[in-house]
Amino acid sequence: MIRFGTNPIAWANDDDRSIGADIPTARILDEAGRQIGFDGIENGHRWPDDPEALRALLAGYGLAFISGWYSTNLLVQSVEAEIAACQPHLAKLLHNGCKVMIVCETSNAIHGDAARPVNDRPRLSEVLMTEFCTKLEAFAAYLAGQGVTLVYHHHMGTIIESPAEIDALMAGTGPHTHLLFDAYHCAFGGGDPLAVLSRHVGRVRHFHAKNIRPDVVARVREDRLSFLQGVVAGAFTVPGDQEGGIDFGPLLKVLVSAYDGWIVIEAEQDPKVRNPLLYQTLGLATLKRLSKEAGLI
Repeated sequence: MIRFGTNPIAWANDDDRSIGADIPTARILDEAGRQIGFDGIENGHRWPDDPEALRALLAGYGLAFISGWYSTNLLVQSVEAEIAACQPHLAKLLHNGCKVMIVCETSNAIHGDAARPVNDRPRLSEVLMTEFCTKLEAFAAYLAGQGVTLVYHHHMGTIIESPAEIDALMAGTGPHTHLLFDAYHCAFGGGDPLAVLSRHVGRVRHFHAKNIRPDVVARVREDRLSFLQGVVAGAFTVPGDQEGGIDFGPLLKVLVSAYDGWIVIEAEQDPKVRNPLLYQTLGLATLKRLSKEAGLI
């Protein structure tokens, strides 16, 4: 069953908490659940850590807890240490009936550093990539035993950003490691979203429908801006925005053959410049229309 969700970073950013700091939590939930009509929402720094308090808070607005970002440190610690570290987050997922854990390696990532150009991200040698994939698969196997699927979030400013790195990750892991496909991060990382999704759709278990403004993305690269500077400048947007550069219709048609899960709008913008209620409403309406045209719903 396809369900549609959002992420609170459209209202209040997690990496730079000054963005949207003035927006009350109740407004985020009311707009996402009662006004726009999303089925669920992902994790954010405003939500309570207690699993039942989280469930009750979201349920009051008609929202399910979808899942949430988990930062791994497998490049610098053992799989056993990672398993121990993830227990509070895993408990939150299990209590709320989540099917996936969104994972990204951040031990050397730079996307949260407003002073570091996103171009200067870390890269792994072939040997280190192999070692990382082996550890990630072992961690994913543990999660599978707990009833949760690991979905890896390829992301700007991290070790898995380019199409070649996504391919290497998928080749070096399996069968327990799956993919969170993010259209924006794929395009920003130099990939053709349709081509990359088509190659790996059989391993995709989570989908982020995030759009790009190509002119802003080009400026981020050319002017050596940081990821967070790109956010403020407007590099991200939602499906349906006329300034966006990604056509989501063909992507949703690819999903028809193999996908059954959440489609999530995870598009962080400056809420003082781009009203979250208006943009998220546009994004959801666009995704539902295109999903019907594709035969996905």
